[in-house]
Amino acid sequence: MEIVGKIIVALPEISGVGASSGKAWKKREYVLETMETYPKKVFFNFWGERADQYPLNVGDVIRLSFDINSREYNNRWYVDISGWKAEPADASMATAPATTAPTSFGPAPQMPQGYATPAAAPAPPAVNLAPSPTDDLPF
Repeated sequence: MEIVGKIIVALPEISGVGASSGKAWKKREYVLETMETYPKKVFFNFWGERADQYPLNVGDVIRLSFDINSREYNNRWYVDISGWKAEPADASMATAPATTAPTSFGPAPQMPQGYATPAAAPAPPAVNLAPSPTDDLPF
């Protein structure tokens, strides 16, 4: 899967040694914000050598290739987004969704020749708001 967005958080590297294997491990965690009309934030990480292979900084606009993994622990499910490749996104593609959305709502354009202009809306019927003597509703 792929997603394009801007890095808004770059957390420090986490490292340790595996309890069962005794091997050293490390990971880097990031938050990416999509550049859509309604932006979404995506938390993801790089494990092992990929943490060094793809050093990302806040403000970088990237195309992230990732896998989604789910696992169960104590009857609860956890989701992990693991990045496996990050590359700079094209500037034109990263800003395309933002430029296609309308920036303001103005008056409608003029009707083309040959179409009739809409008639004025009829006035709404008069409503009597005074309570009726037979009205026994509490509201």
